[in-house]
Formats: sequence, C-alpha cells, structure tokens
Amino acid sequence: MIEMKVMGIALDTRTGSPIVVLNDIENRKALPIWIGSAEASAIIRKIENIPSTRPMTHDLFTQIAQKTGFEIVRVEINDVDDQTYFASIIMFNSDLQKEIEIDSRPSDAIAIALRADVPIFVTTNVLATGLVSTDVEKDEQETAEFKDFIKDVKPSDFEKLLKKNFESDQ
Repeated sequence: MIEMKVMGIALDTRTGSPIVVLNDIENRKALPIWIGSAEASAIIRKIENIPSTRPMTHDLFTQIAQKTGFEIVRVEINDVDDQTYFASIIMFNSDLQKEIEIDSRPSDAIAIALRADVPIFVTTNVLATGLVSTDVEKDEQETAEFKDFIKDVKPSDFEKLLKKNFESDQ
C-alpha cells in the first residue's frame, strides 16, 4: 500500500461533480476520486479549519469511536470495481487488543481520516486503475535513465551479481 494525502477538492468541468484528489507523499502521482457534494463540503471544512456549531456526521463518527475505546488508526482505499472505489476505516481498541475494519465509501473514510489525523493508504490495484502522473518531467528522466542503464546490460552482468550476492550470504 502507498500512503497518500489529500491535495484538495476539484470540480469536474464536464459534470460539475466534486473530485477529491489524493497525492502520494512525493507529489508525483495523483488519484482523483469523484465524490458527493456533502462529502466534498466535509473535506473542505476540515482542510480549511471551518468550525461548525454542531458536530457534522464525520465528527460524530470520530467521537463515537473515541468514546467506545477505539482509536481510528488508518484509512485504506482498497478496491475499485467499474469505477466505484471501496474503502475501510481501521480502528483499534487497546483494552480489547482488537482491530476492526469498517466498510466505507472513500469520501467518508477520507473525511474521517482528516478529522482523526490518520494516514490514508491506497492499494496498488487501485493505483493501477486510476493513478495520474503529476511529475511528467521526473518520470521521463527516470525512464531515460533506466533505458540508458539497460542498453549496456548483458546477461553475464546478472550472473556476476548473483554470484556476488551468493558469496556474501555464505
């Protein structure tokens, strides 16, 4: 799994639908997820530290978890099927030594992760489906370096490497 962070909320120019954009820690890859207006509002309110007079749903969930002895430890966006993303909220109760996983929409899980200040992880299969490169120049540089490296590699180089590793294990 790859740790991601919320970059912000954008609007789909074609439909006007909100999109939460997650970035990897190095800001090289972005994962856009289309979400509902209410969840976008909840995420924006937390990002911009806009207080509410009464607890919002995601605040309520976080408070219930705490009051029942559970700590929200992380959020995982763990599957995608036909452009529908799936997530889990992972909580732990130290008294019971029990971890539980709660099925969630990614937008709700992200809103809760922001309130609980916990990491957001995304599985590699989800990333493979929706990832967008945000650092094309760096990607092109790494591709060029790799192509440069492999153009001179011979099969005997691998044999030498394997032999060297084998000898160091002895």
